[in-house]
Amino acid sequence: MPRKKVVAIRHVAFENIGTLKPVLEKRGYEIQYCDIGVDSLAALSNARIGLLVVLGAPIGAYDDALFPFLGDEVALISQRLEEGLPTLGICLGAQLMARALGAQVSPMSKKEIGFAPLTLTAAGRYSVLQNLPADFPVLHWHGDQFEVPAGLDSLAQTPLCPNQAFSLGNYALAFQFHLEADTRCIEQWLIGHSVELLNNGIDLTRLRRQAEQHGEALRQAGETVIGAWLDELDFGQGA
Repeated sequence: MPRKKVVAIRHVAFENIGTLKPVLEKRGYEIQYCDIGVDSLAALSNARIGLLVVLGAPIGAYDDALFPFLGDEVALISQRLEEGLPTLGICLGAQLMARALGAQVSPMSKKEIGFAPLTLTAAGRYSVLQNLPADFPVLHWHGDQFEVPAGLDSLAQTPLCPNQAFSLGNYALAFQFHLEADTRCIEQWLIGHSVELLNNGIDLTRLRRQAEQHGEALRQAGETVIGAWLDELDFGQGA
């Protein structure tokens, strides 16, 4: 069935669908990657995609002049959201979803990188994020932030970033943070983002230690939260 096909737009090889793969496959989804710079966005058809997942990258959602494909991604996302088609955005993906809905994305005063808990808003306590344990440390890795699109609510926040998540109906979900990260592969993140980390004084040893300490709990949390959202998605679609 077409709706059981997941297409994940991947911008860098190590920022993949990670620990969400088992929970998707358990529900019968077939996962396909669209690798930016290799595969053609123009070849994607929303009608053939059951769930679109837009993953992260160390670039700005507003950097169309440097990365022209961003405009094509926003157009694809805009069409999906207008048609009420299931969409999940993570980090850059969440920022592109916000942009597609007319909201601004801009640099933060300081990068937010490392494990730290979220504070759920009133709306967030009635969202799928209610499945996160209290004071649970998720992985943050971003230097930009999105405004919440008009008419929607922020679901979570941190002291550095007041808007960490939003949803649109039960079919679109956007996370600034990373629930999908497989911390067994944290060294790939440290290598791939080494310039950013070192230029911003991030302690790599501490980040490794955090990944080891919180990795298994992060995997479980990601499976639980995304599993709850997929259950809502299937219910809404009459599955």
